[in-house]
Amino acid sequence: MKTVVGFGDFILRLNPEGYLKFIQADRFVVNYTGAEANVCTALAYMGMDTRFVTKLPENAIADCAVANLRKFGVGTQNIVRGGERIGLFYAEKGASQRPSKIVYDRKNSAFATCSAEDFDWDTVFDGVSHFHFTGITPALGENVAAATEAACKAAKARGITVSCDLNYRKNLWTRDQAKETMSKLLYYVDVLIANEEDASDVLGINAKDTDIISGKLSREGYIDVAKQISETFSIPSVAITLRKSISASDNDWSALLYKDGVPHFSKEYHIHLVDRVGGGDSFGAGLIYAMLNGLDDQQIIEFAAAASCLKQTIELDVNLSTPADVYALMGGDGSGRVQR
Repeated sequence: MKTVVGFGDFILRLNPEGYLKFIQADRFVVNYTGAEANVCTALAYMGMDTRFVTKLPENAIADCAVANLRKFGVGTQNIVRGGERIGLFYAEKGASQRPSKIVYDRKNSAFATCSAEDFDWDTVFDGVSHFHFTGITPALGENVAAATEAACKAAKARGITVSCDLNYRKNLWTRDQAKETMSKLLYYVDVLIANEEDASDVLGINAKDTDIISGKLSREGYIDVAKQISETFSIPSVAITLRKSISASDNDWSALLYKDGVPHFSKEYHIHLVDRVGGGDSFGAGLIYAMLNGLDDQQIIEFAAAASCLKQTIELDVNLSTPADVYALMGGDGSGRVQR
């Protein structure tokens, strides 16, 4: 079985129950999450062999985080222990015209203080087929960016496919910092995942005739963005998600795979959102699953888009959909009728 490794921070998500605002909450729901961990967990739930690499402190809360990964079958043997704290963020779910809000509290987390020397990539990458990271990881500091580059170099030296989700977070670093760092890392990447905002904010590449606020999207504009990214960084496969935000509760969702110079668009889904956090991670997991399981290029983007559509109807960050669930939606069964 092909093995996927993810590398990144693993943190607590705390959110008020339901759609309460922060100011209304007197209790929080606890969840353990992280972009790369979400990808590994979703893939493990789909039956893939995955391992997650991070650094966590030696305390009971970090033990709970590791146990959560193990519950879903994610390999935790390469997690390094040390440092002072686990990072966290607070999430307030939006509804209708009220947007969701995120507040980070992850400064000086154990992972944010890691170094390249903390990780034994010879051991981590033994028997591995695919390595995944996101732009959130190098954003946590120059030391973490150096560790990420060391991981990418080790993966490429072993012929391992490397995927990256740009995942720009303005609360973690500036556009200039992101562009400088990610432009270096992208030369190791074989599969890049992005959306129109990431491409603009990190790479300065804009989709023509597109306005994400009004929901106006141009297919030709997105093809041009993917083409520029592919040619600039010599990346064979570029996947771009297309989200039309009608409101915080309703989105239209589709995606583009630009592979070896040929564009492939998925069908479009209208989603009544339950929880959109982790939607991009579920797309990445779907893309990786489809690529590693031999689907053709059109099926790859259809699978990834359908998987992510399903995730956004599921509470919390991880896509708990089986391949059968995804194939059913791909085949047109989106009625949502009760299964008995």
